[in-house]
Amino acid sequence: MKKLLFIVTLACTFSIQAQDSSAFKQQTLEFIKLTGTGDAFDNVIAQIGAQVPAEKKEAYLEAANATLDNLYSQLAEVYMKEFTSEEIAELVMFYQSDLGKKLASKQTALAQKGMTIGQKWGMELGQMAQQYSN
Repeated sequence: MKKLLFIVTLACTFSIQAQDSSAFKQQTLEFIKLTGTGDAFDNVIAQIGAQVPAEKKEAYLEAANATLDNLYSQLAEVYMKEFTSEEIAELVMFYQSDLGKKLASKQTALAQKGMTIGQKWGMELGQMAQQYSN
């Protein structure tokens, strides 16, 4: 009887943890989508798809969009290792605020501008390193 009670308790514990993990993952997925990441993915799909002929574009878009669930899931796992459930909840609240929505809407453009600045800086450093190499 004690063994049966132990097994039932253990099974319930795993069930509760699985539910908590599932809720945590769903909230993490919500956070990722609120950050504007979806816009960035849409841009990548469009840019890569620019080389697809018009008659195959619809099939490409369907196939490319079908990869997003797995991509989001993998990203959620990364965030779940770095943030607690409570932290993700706070981030969701922030991204639902007016300021959070503004940040999300500008995130892709800011990242692109930041990469341009970073590339220019990298080229300057490369030139500087060449001067010191001679």
